[in-house]
Amino acid sequence: MTDIAAKLPPDEGHITHTHIGGQAVLEGIMMRGKFNWAVAVRTPTGEIHTEAHDLPVNVHRQGWLKWPIVRGCVAMVDTLSLAMKAFSVSASLAGETEDEQLSAKEIGFTMVFGVGLAILFFIILPAVATNFLGRFIPISMAENPLRWNIVDGVLRVFAFFLYIWAIGRMADIQRVFGYHGAEHKTIHAYEHNLPLETPLIQRYSTSHVRCGTSFLLMVMVVAIIVFSLTPVKAIAFSMGVTSRVGVLTMAILARLILMPLVAGLAYEITVKWAGNHSENPIVKVLLWPGLQMQKMTTREPDDGMIEVAVAAMQPIIAREDREDRIAAGEDAPEDAGSAVDIPDEAIVTEGPIT
Repeated sequence: MTDIAAKLPPDEGHITHTHIGGQAVLEGIMMRGKFNWAVAVRTPTGEIHTEAHDLPVNVHRQGWLKWPIVRGCVAMVDTLSLAMKAFSVSASLAGETEDEQLSAKEIGFTMVFGVGLAILFFIILPAVATNFLGRFIPISMAENPLRWNIVDGVLRVFAFFLYIWAIGRMADIQRVFGYHGAEHKTIHAYEHNLPLETPLIQRYSTSHVRCGTSFLLMVMVVAIIVFSLTPVKAIAFSMGVTSRVGVLTMAILARLILMPLVAGLAYEITVKWAGNHSENPIVKVLLWPGLQMQKMTTREPDDGMIEVAVAAMQPIIAREDREDRIAAGEDAPEDAGSAVDIPDEAIVTEGPIT
């Protein structure tokens, strides 16, 4: 396989666009497919703890919940829910001692605190700062909402860059960014229909068009457009709110209310459209800023991180292969494939995958 890896160009072969996605967690990676999700974590002993869980039956994806934009909101809620579960697993395993491992209460508090900080730094503070700048430069929500929202959006993007830069200087986060790169590389290899072996996987880029970093940047761009088209002043005046502070408060509330719409639109662009047309020149230009920003949120992974990514991917592939055979009318016993039907309470602990 080493000889093949040495000869194979990274972009050779037909790309099969996949729905499989994932995220980096503490000393590990979570992968999600159509039917299940799996998380693999490198424990302090050097072993890889892998566990897989069924996803809920997709009854909630029927009818209007499958409509464009709406499905993006549903996907966002699902993603946040799985992120909390995966983080809980990794946080309970990654610490060297029990004192370093987080309890369920601490994990829950961390998640709530993180969401609160995100609202503060990326919605409230940029709006307050823009309103303050309006005292010194010719921007006014009342007279020129587009200009006001552009400045607000630029400040939001700046805050996002500053946040990524700041946390990226922490050693633990740098390792998370390494696992983020391993996740992308592994999905690239899978999309190129290659065996999930470390020498092949390492030849791929740490960037991917469906990355959450690109999605978040697209959210900020879409937000500028959506917020600019929202008549905040007219709505505020119709409710009897005329003061500068009152209108600003209405603008912040409007942003919170409109975030599902913004996220749904960004989902359609980055996941549904760009994810299925990654070779399209227009897509490459549109997502270029997000791909460049991924250089801040990914690191080149070591081989051990790739092994963890493969461990997380294997239960997803095995389960989807089994479901495909069942759909085709073939005999597919539950033990076909590796770790495809691990009950929620079960844990599979393996050594490094080579």
